[in-house]
Amino acid sequence: MTTIVLITGASSGFGALTARALATAGHTVYAGMRETTGRNAPQVQAAADFSAEHEADLRAIELDVNSQDSVDAAVAQIHAEHGRIDVLIHNAGHMVTGPTEAFTPEQLAELYNVNVLSTQRVNRAALPNMRHRGNGLVMWVSSTSVLGGTPPYLAPYFAAKAGMDSLAVSYAAELSRWGVETSIVVPGSFTNGTNHFAHSGRPADQETVAEYETRYAGLMEQVSQKLAELSPPDANASMVSDEIARIVALPAGTRPYRVHIDPANDGSEAVAALSDANQVAFLNRVGLGDLLTVTPRA
Repeated sequence: MTTIVLITGASSGFGALTARALATAGHTVYAGMRETTGRNAPQVQAAADFSAEHEADLRAIELDVNSQDSVDAAVAQIHAEHGRIDVLIHNAGHMVTGPTEAFTPEQLAELYNVNVLSTQRVNRAALPNMRHRGNGLVMWVSSTSVLGGTPPYLAPYFAAKAGMDSLAVSYAAELSRWGVETSIVVPGSFTNGTNHFAHSGRPADQETVAEYETRYAGLMEQVSQKLAELSPPDANASMVSDEIARIVALPAGTRPYRVHIDPANDGSEAVAALSDANQVAFLNRVGLGDLLTVTPRA
């Protein structure tokens, strides 16, 4: 049976690469993106061209993760066409760069909306069908910044990613008795193959930015340069999409809970191993060890 996949934020970067990798592997992939008849119309055509060229089933679908109505409509369309979503991939996100103080609270709320609240909108639309069927896979594209090295001038993005990762951890336990698996994919700072830094948002308070420049002149450029230097020359964002495709292809019940793809090795993997082990030990201590293993549908 063909696997039906929905991925959010699939117009570019990790999302577009993952959609193509999964479609090439033989899955039916719905690449969620907003403004499919507007600014992302070229990406819709690119997906159609890819499908035709590779004889793959890659379908762009209108999905604005900031709108519950849009999310509900996209999920309802997939359910109407296939009756299910087998794999849900939370990939949508946005980055901002600059001194933290210079961002307004409203900007942080907007970033949290895109990176965290969006996953809740999609989950509320897609999870009931998965739970009632007793199977499925929810994948979360996290970040090594949650537990690894965190350079300055990226704090709002890091905080949002940490919020999303925390949701993923709790959801994993809450979905296990329903037979729904969780995999958390943790990319490092890829500067080749993505446009995160180039398209990142900037602080609204430029007066404060100017003040910080008197003490931290050129800091963001220094951070970007150092991150690029840490990565091996052959490190490319396709490493992330290839790993996601590998996980999806694994038999149900054998997929990893958390995997890191971090050529720069910022220390996240070691910290996550300790954190996840502590979670295992704690759930066992409180008599909830069964939540660590997905319960197959009876």
